[in-house]
Amino acid sequence: YFGTISIGTPAQEFTVIFDTGSSNLWVPSVYCSSKSCSNHKRFNPADSSTFISTNDSLYIAYGTGSMTGVLGYDTVTVTGIEVIHQIFGLSETEPGDFFYYAPFDGILGLAFPSIASSGATPVFDNMMAEGLVSKDLFSVYLSKNEQSGSFVLFGAIDPFYTTRGITWIPLSAETYWQITMDRYVSINGKSVACSLGCQAIVDTGTSLLAMPNRALGTILRTLGASSGGEINCNSVSMLPDVVFHINGKAFPVSPSAYVIEGGDPPAGGGGGGGVWGGPAAGNHHPPRPWLQSNGFCNLGFEGMNVPTESGELWILGDIFIHEYYVIFNRAKNMVGLSPLP
Repeated sequence: YFGTISIGTPAQEFTVIFDTGSSNLWVPSVYCSSKSCSNHKRFNPADSSTFISTNDSLYIAYGTGSMTGVLGYDTVTVTGIEVIHQIFGLSETEPGDFFYYAPFDGILGLAFPSIASSGATPVFDNMMAEGLVSKDLFSVYLSKNEQSGSFVLFGAIDPFYTTRGITWIPLSAETYWQITMDRYVSINGKSVACSLGCQAIVDTGTSLLAMPNRALGTILRTLGASSGGEINCNSVSMLPDVVFHINGKAFPVSPSAYVIEGGDPPAGGGGGGGVWGGPAAGNHHPPRPWLQSNGFCNLGFEGMNVPTESGELWILGDIFIHEYYVIFNRAKNMVGLSPLP
């Protein structure tokens, strides 16, 4: 899921992922000669009258790609909100081919300053500091099945999406948007994982729902899928919800969200964010053939092992977010979840 922002005076436009799993803003620049920069828009500081250069460097490692660059300051405009003197990365190298195939130019991180590479102040922190948002929160709606209408709303909650009530969940760490999940992820009322409780991050920049490898094996077996996450498309109508228990409430994820039918991947097809490979790291998925081959469908779950100080980590990516309107509240350091109408 990505949108357009502009940087500089006059404006230079870029497509970015709005990524709650990382904290830096960066775009390709004219200093970059990597293959990945050649087919994307590149920021030219010489064309901006408001650009201020620095000698500070930036390095970010994501799960499937990395970037190095230099930091600069300029005016960044997001949906008509003009953030002045925003620090951002101008890429100089983007090794490998992940970003080459990416349908976006750069990444706009929406997590906390504590995980920003090079200590760069995140965009939303400047929005708050410059008084550009009426409330210190932003909210996200991600549509299912490539439908239009997905949005990030800065400074407000859209009441149309909260008619079924908001459950507020306190953060367990102010790094990623990290929360504690209660004991038991369940299927048909039976515990299948997270028996001692675990940690989760709500990450718009991860397409799938990532979990410890052991939990993945159990869930795939319980759902009758192969170890590779394939299932007969004909049995999809009989599949149960996978239920997460958070702050005393149940949050089901239905098969309509977690089964990836043939054709395209979940809209957005992989993103920044997540916790792989260093601070502000990412869980980017390279393009995959999400094809419904021989009547088989894929489940949008994947395995990974990332221990945290307070238990194993799950990444509630777009597969989870498809089911809920999510409010990221910096004033109260809470995540709000409202079942979509």
